[in-house]
Amino acid sequence: MTARTSPTERQKRLGFELRRMRAAAGVSAEFAAGLLGVDRGAISAMEAGTRAISPERLRTLACNCDVTDKRYVEGLVALMGSGGRKWWDRYRGQLPQGLLDIAELEAHSTRMRGAYSVHMPGLLQTSDHALAVFRMVIPALPEHEVALRLAHRVERQQVLEGERVRELVAIVHEAALRMQFGGRAVARAQLQHLLDRSEQDNVTLLVLPFEAGGFPGAGQTVFYSEGPVRELDTVQVDNSHGPDFLYAEAQLTKYRAHLDLMEKLALSPSASRDFIHTLASRL
Repeated sequence: MTARTSPTERQKRLGFELRRMRAAAGVSAEFAAGLLGVDRGAISAMEAGTRAISPERLRTLACNCDVTDKRYVEGLVALMGSGGRKWWDRYRGQLPQGLLDIAELEAHSTRMRGAYSVHMPGLLQTSDHALAVFRMVIPALPEHEVALRLAHRVERQQVLEGERVRELVAIVHEAALRMQFGGRAVARAQLQHLLDRSEQDNVTLLVLPFEAGGFPGAGQTVFYSEGPVRELDTVQVDNSHGPDFLYAEAQLTKYRAHLDLMEKLALSPSASRDFIHTLASRL
C-alpha cells in the first residue's frame, strides 16, 4: 500500500484515534501488527496517517481493543472517506493544506459552532468582504492567489445550502461587526448579508455586545465541529501561521465550555438581528 507523504488533517485524525484506542486498551504495536497481519512499521504509519487502514482491519482492531461503541467505530470508518475527488481537491497544490482541511472539516460536520471576535465567519462572508480580508494578508498575495482563495471560500459556503445543510451557531462580537473591511459600503452589505443568512432555519446568529463585558479565550476565532459522536468532535483555532486542529478530550471539553459561556453572554437571535440592523443603518 503506497505511503502518503502529506496526510490530510482528517487522515491524521484517524491515526490519532487508532493510537488512542490501542493505548487505552493496553495493546502493544507488536500485538496489533500481528493481529492485522502487517509489520510493526505499518502500525506506526497508520497511526501517523501516512498509511491507510481498511474498514475490515479497523473493525478487527476495535474489537480486540474492547471498543463496544458501534457509532464510534462507524465514525472511524467514515473518517476514511468514501473515495473519489471532492470539490476542495481541485485546489490541492494551489492553496495551503490547512484551507483544504477546513473545508473538509466543515463538509463532514454534523453541527458547527463558532466564536468570532474580530473577523466575520468565513461561511457568512460576502465576496467583497472576503476580498478585502485577503488583500490585507502580509506578505501581500498576488491577485491570482486572492482569486483562488475567494473561489475556495465561496464554495465552502455550500455547506449551508443544498440537500445536506449543516447547522451553524455563530457568536459574533460587536468588534467584528464594526470592522469596515473594504469601506462603509462593503461593511453595510456584509451586515445585510448576515441578516439575510440569519433568517435561514439552519443558521443561528448571536451578537456579543461590548456591554456584555469580558469573555473567555484569547480572542482568536474558535470553530467547533461536531462529529457523529462526541469523541470525534474537532476544534479549529485560527492563528497567523494557519489553522490549528485540536481533538484531545481535555481540549474539546474546554472549548465546549468556552462556547457555552459565550452563548449565555450573547444577545438572543432576535435581539442580535435588531442590533445588526441598527449598526447597518448607521453606515
